[in-house]
Amino acid sequence: MPSDLRIGTLGAARITPMSLLRPAGHTDGVSVTAVAARDRGRAERFARKHGIEKVHDDYDALLGDPEVDAVYNPLPNSYHAQWTLRALDAGKHVLCEKPFTSNASEAEQVHRAAEQSDRIVMEAFHYRYHPFAQRLRDLVASAELGKLRFIETWMCIPLPLPRDIRYRLDLAGGATMDTGCYAIHLARTIAGEEPAVVSARAKLASEGVDRAMQADVRFPSGAKGRINCSLWSWKLVKIAARVQLDGGEIRALNPIVPQLFHSLKWRKAGGSWTTEKFPKKPTYEYQLEAFRDAVVRGKSFPTTTAEAVKNMQVVDAMYRAAGLEPRT
Repeated sequence: MPSDLRIGTLGAARITPMSLLRPAGHTDGVSVTAVAARDRGRAERFARKHGIEKVHDDYDALLGDPEVDAVYNPLPNSYHAQWTLRALDAGKHVLCEKPFTSNASEAEQVHRAAEQSDRIVMEAFHYRYHPFAQRLRDLVASAELGKLRFIETWMCIPLPLPRDIRYRLDLAGGATMDTGCYAIHLARTIAGEEPAVVSARAKLASEGVDRAMQADVRFPSGAKGRINCSLWSWKLVKIAARVQLDGGEIRALNPIVPQLFHSLKWRKAGGSWTTEKFPKKPTYEYQLEAFRDAVVRGKSFPTTTAEAVKNMQVVDAMYRAAGLEPRT
């Protein structure tokens, strides 16, 4: 490896400055050196604005660049599997945006390819790398508050833009794919086990495309749960988790982007609340450090391809329980 992990970005997505470029500026041993987009002019403007050295004519040219060690894949959902697989074929490590793929079958295909390679593939659930998420998981796992009984998670944001790609069925859009994969992942992270979907109810933006989803789940331990997500519903904004245990309860406010604001409160049954605070260092910086350490030092990380398969299995199950087809 050269002194820096050299990352090329596929496309000029709006999320890239926040999720990759700014974190790279604060992370030792990482540099963003190349960009490619379907429109070269757009890629050139993006490169000039963000100080990226090299512009490629297309995605394949970027993957063929021997001076690119890894790629960031923030393309529309329906392209995640295709370009992650092509990046692996080109010998690149991959940081792939969530949701990992369009469906669980695609996720399994990418998982097998990653397992057969010597490359790192990480799903970009950035929140999971922040101390807030780890403390939330540890607090439940410690049994300090007793046995888990119920989890409810919310990832609800307002996106009243019907022409946005997140509402396009052909690009594997929908609330469950976008905000829902976070709410699912958060519930799985807190419980430390895999939920079975009991029932689900969707509100549609258009035929086959959900703008909101609510699902009831059950965990192998017997605990129950509810998962809520939306891109447009009466619950305009709520990013939170509520956990009930037989010896206490936990309330988490904004565990997804805690650098903006957050609160973690817990109490034993009948006791007073304890409030904990965490660093305001961005989740994306923690994630990029973990990606670098996985590639350069071989360190383990939680958002593996195997975990991505499990998350997509719940996404698919929620769609089926709501009478909708999983994305293709």
